[in-house]
Amino acid sequence: MLADANGLVLAVKKAAMDAQKSTKPVNVYFGEVISKSPLAINVEQKMLLGEKQLILTRNVTDYMTTVTVQWTAENRVPPDGETAHTHNIVGTKNFLMHNALEKGDRVILIRQQEGQKFIVVDRIGGIG
Repeated sequence: MLADANGLVLAVKKAAMDAQKSTKPVNVYFGEVISKSPLAINVEQKMLLGEKQLILTRNVTDYMTTVTVQWTAENRVPPDGETAHTHNIVGTKNFLMHNALEKGDRVILIRQQEGQKFIVVDRIGGIG
């Protein structure tokens, strides 16, 4: 009967640990980009994540966006004496935002609960 009691104690401990983990729907990690292509991130110097394990948010990718602009561009007076003129730039314009991760970027990641996928949320602020 002692062996059965040990098994029961181990089962109860495992159930308690599983219950504790289930109250934490995500885990937050910090990492550093060690390669841009193919993308690889070293997480807390414990594990290396590759592209197939990463889900990238718009904060860490290049993307197109539309913005509303209204400004005036002025030409300087050219040396040959021509008259300077201005150009009004007004309306909505498409811009490419260069936001892709670079080697050395430090990032914040969230691991999916009980999953092997990590969401790269954003860069860590600051220089270096």
